Amino acid sequence: MAQELLPSAQMQRRKLLILENDRGLRQELEQIFSDLDVTSTETSEEALVLVRRLEPDVVLFDLGAAREPELAQQSLGLLRQILNLSPDTKIIAMTEHDARELAVAAVGLGATDFYHKPLDGGVLSIVVRRAFRIRELEEENWRLRERTGSMALDGIIGVSDSMRAVCRAIEKVAPTNATVLLLGDSGTGKELLARAVHRLSGRSHLQFVAINCAAIPDNLLESELFGYEKGAFTGAAKTTPGKLEAANGGTVFLDEIGEMPASLQAKMLRVLQDRTVERIGGRTPIPLDLRIVCATNRKLDKLIGTGEFRDDLFYRISEVAIRIPPLRERQGDSLLLAQVLVQEMAERFGRPTRGLAPDAIRAIQAHGWPGNVRELENRIKGAVIMAEGSVVMASDLGLEDPGDDPEYLNLRVARQRAEAQAVRQSLAVAGGNLSRAAKLLGVTRPTLYDLLAKNQIDATQFGRATNTPEEPEA
Repeated sequence: MAQELLPSAQMQRRKLLILENDRGLRQELEQIFSDLDVTSTETSEEALVLVRRLEPDVVLFDLGAAREPELAQQSLGLLRQILNLSPDTKIIAMTEHDARELAVAAVGLGATDFYHKPLDGGVLSIVVRRAFRIRELEEENWRLRERTGSMALDGIIGVSDSMRAVCRAIEKVAPTNATVLLLGDSGTGKELLARAVHRLSGRSHLQFVAINCAAIPDNLLESELFGYEKGAFTGAAKTTPGKLEAANGGTVFLDEIGEMPASLQAKMLRVLQDRTVERIGGRTPIPLDLRIVCATNRKLDKLIGTGEFRDDLFYRISEVAIRIPPLRERQGDSLLLAQVLVQEMAERFGRPTRGLAPDAIRAIQAHGWPGNVRELENRIKGAVIMAEGSVVMASDLGLEDPGDDPEYLNLRVARQRAEAQAVRQSLAVAGGNLSRAAKLLGVTRPTLYDLLAKNQIDATQFGRATNTPEEPEA
């Protein structure tokens, strides 16, 4: 089991520093991790020298016993020094069985995990290799971020295929004058993407005006949008241009346009068709040169069906429609976003937080994020403020630790699932015809039979489960 956490070839390139003053135990630990690049020492002074020189990925650190409080405090002080020298190094705090409070204190200071003696090589190997896995995952996330930094939009963090596709679409449509409709759940970053459309357009030097149609009362929204002439209604003491007119030449972002009252939808349609606006109480059309970007988290097709939204307005605002995926569909993005946000919030609030504890990483990956990026940002903000130590724990986030690492981090499992899915899809397309399914997969029929048996797939569920008559079975 331990060997599955990381391939041995990768582990050999990893550096493990063992700090243990018991010579016999130190030699036993060196033997357990003989497949790694292991360095060991018995003194704290040499340990600090080795940390500076080697920058180990993981340090296995024997903190000592709780019954020796002075030595325990010295050990905790050394732990702080190691993390100050090498903040990305993962520390496994090893303690006596009755020193749970000492182990918890170590984790609070930034240790990745802890292990209680007596020594069980198999269990300790899992703990240590999990720390290597976390270290590797963090490195990979930052490599992906750097690699895609020139490709992703400014301010948009994401390495998932779905989010990169959204960024490419924004880059294509931004230089045009097409009206854009952004569709997505609340908290997915629609305004951020609307600003990206403006920033990448030829209007970037002019105004970007955001109007939330759901936040302004219906009786005020019309005057906010279109403005009014002096004396148009009680209280109209002077002529006031609306936001559409004020943004002339720039970009107007109509957020939550699905909440626009029906009485205003006809007037907005006129703006889009004629590119003019009439103030309330006015009679002279005022020409406009505007880029319109709209967004909604509602299903406009359903609103059209119930008569709540005009279909002709829908066609006008959706010259280019872009769906923004929820965070739960952006595989890998939640953890990357969380790591970036932890650093940003720690800097903003002057907190010593350096990263995420293993239970926080597991909790973030397992959570469904119904509130999307906004929920993640709020949880990280609160966690950084309230965290007791230098790492954010799952409890700081208000999330439950699922206990096990997500299965999709295991490449073998991911490949097997993808393989099974491909076989099922080919059978569905081929209507159960095994010869056609094998052709679609690019394999021979005997290989397909092996895949069916391996993945326990019943081909008859997809149709006839026959071979093509003109192609005898091999």
